[in-house]
Amino acid sequence: MELFTIIIRLLATAILSFAFGYARQRFHKPIGFGAFIFVATGATGLGLAGLSLAPENPLPLLSAIVTGIGFLGAGALIRTSDKISGFTNASSIWIFAVFGLFVGTGQYAVAIVSYTIIWAVFFVDKYLESRGIGSYQKKIWIATQKIVGEHEIEGAMVFGSIKLKKMNVEVNKKNNTLYISYLIQGTKEDINKIPQRLYEKPWFEAFKVE
Repeated sequence: MELFTIIIRLLATAILSFAFGYARQRFHKPIGFGAFIFVATGATGLGLAGLSLAPENPLPLLSAIVTGIGFLGAGALIRTSDKISGFTNASSIWIFAVFGLFVGTGQYAVAIVSYTIIWAVFFVDKYLESRGIGSYQKKIWIATQKIVGEHEIEGAMVFGSIKLKKMNVEVNKKNNTLYISYLIQGTKEDINKIPQRLYEKPWFEAFKVE
């Protein structure tokens, strides 16, 4: 295989994976552009190696790549006491490995279609997230200056698209304080209004969102 072809395939993979990874990083996702570039260009390089070392039967090497990337994607999953998140990160790592293999083996038409689908999913996901649909959720912690009823706290937060699920409650009688956490779902606009609505309450002490 000519050196020019190898360089073009690696550069094309790096540039396209950088664009997607940079967009993910701008939205503060836990996996940035570096991981996507490394995974995609690494898969491309191994695909090129497979064609060079075993042009008659490169499938064993290529299948090993896909299996190995599956373990890397699994590492992107985040488990907490109430949920497992990171499925989009895990699956995007895997699909970029496959995308790199398509470029590395010269399957440009399939690579372009795959890359187009990846971006389509990305934009649809951002649209649904902005509307508070699907998996767009946040975990919040609220501290009060005195013991108040949960209905009063929830009354300050439940409006518009907001939905709440109580997670934990801690009462400190000595300090006369209450700590409570919720899993909250709603649009970005509504969620961003919650701190101001809580700040207006005389019993409000602190607010944290994850």
